[in-house]
Amino acid sequence: MPDIQAFRGLRYDLGRVGSLSDVIAPPYDVIDQELQDELYGKNDANVVRLILNRDEDSDNDDNNRYTRAARFLTQWQREGVLQVEPDAAVYVYHQVFEADGQTFTRRGFMCRVKLERFGEGKIYPHEETHSGPKADRLKLITACKANLSQIFGLYPDPENEAQDLLETSIAGATPLEATDHLGVLHRIWPVTDVKVISELEGVMGPKPAYIADGHHRYETACNYRDQHANEHGGELPPDHPANYVLMMCVGMSDPGMIVLPTHRLFRGAPAMSSEELIAKLGDCFTCRIAGEGPDLAEMIWDQIAAEDDQGNIGFFTQADQRWVMASVTDAGMAKMAEVATDHSTDWQGLGVSLLHRLAMDTLLGLSDLPSPKYVRAIEEVVQGLSDGDDTGRDATGQVASGGQFNLAAVVMPATLEAIRLIREHNEPMPATSTCYYTTLLSGLVINPLE
Repeated sequence: MPDIQAFRGLRYDLGRVGSLSDVIAPPYDVIDQELQDELYGKNDANVVRLILNRDEDSDNDDNNRYTRAARFLTQWQREGVLQVEPDAAVYVYHQVFEADGQTFTRRGFMCRVKLERFGEGKIYPHEETHSGPKADRLKLITACKANLSQIFGLYPDPENEAQDLLETSIAGATPLEATDHLGVLHRIWPVTDVKVISELEGVMGPKPAYIADGHHRYETACNYRDQHANEHGGELPPDHPANYVLMMCVGMSDPGMIVLPTHRLFRGAPAMSSEELIAKLGDCFTCRIAGEGPDLAEMIWDQIAAEDDQGNIGFFTQADQRWVMASVTDAGMAKMAEVATDHSTDWQGLGVSLLHRLAMDTLLGLSDLPSPKYVRAIEEVVQGLSDGDDTGRDATGQVASGGQFNLAAVVMPATLEAIRLIREHNEPMPATSTCYYTTLLSGLVINPLE
């Protein structure tokens, strides 16, 4: 991994704000209007006022949501609402959550990581980025001169050596705790022991990093560094904070590091029957009709998950309310190799790749559909197919809507090993191919860039 560094973070003074739960927020791109209003009402110092300040009718170049965020950040520091850590620290971060009836604890640590452009070092991207979100985040980071949220980075560590080193150092220490709007418990511990931090740097040094979430913010941090350097004669001192970005580092072998599926509800697809679907899939998939009705989604997913095969996809055709179980064939993989010559065999074998490139784009001829609604919980598949709830976010995080869902697909998530291999090929993953539940909180620690 590129250089990691302890830093003196900005953290809320609980004596002034009360509960940490009242001032934290999820990432900006999952906050809708209703949640934004809820977070605004929790506490006057909730971090949502920094990461996603409200637009106002009177906004102009000098007074807008970015400048307001900067003023809040300055004001809260002046008033002592936010205080600087006395000593440089890395921050151990645990998240305790439930998924599929089990309780998990995902462990990691937050630190500064030295920036490098994708393809120039040991930091690998997960998926493609879009210009709109990067322009938005650059305005915010330029105004606030701080990383307000952390990048989510993964690193290989089969023995969990790095995290276990930190776990030993915090044994018996009392964490700071916050509970988010989904009921997930978040805990952090600052670690300031110079010896522990030095050992951590040594363990992490040879490892690559894979960006799991926060691509737009990572590239924005690179752009800000370059912009800041140009404003200061073209080069920054090596230890300048703008050369680094705040990152949450999680070992890929951590017991709480799970990848959940992201199923698809397709907007704008023409109505088709299960027989028509099967005919179009042809000899590229072995198909069978598995039953009728949206409520069968759970059984379909249970079967796909139990077989644990990336080549299995469950399709729902709204026209006749039927589920089709489709399994890719050798002929299908040969066709996939033909239509995806721009990608490696690792990428071609992903369930989401087979769904989009082979089935949707090539065999069904539906490459120009609006962005689908992405859902994690199988209950959301049932709800979307039953009542036509078509509101969701597209691949850029923007709210998208459309007509009835005439087609749906239940598909396996990418494995962590596949993600590692594909990233090391310098390939982007297919859009929304993974769900790294749960999200990282903003407001636990802020990284100043001045």
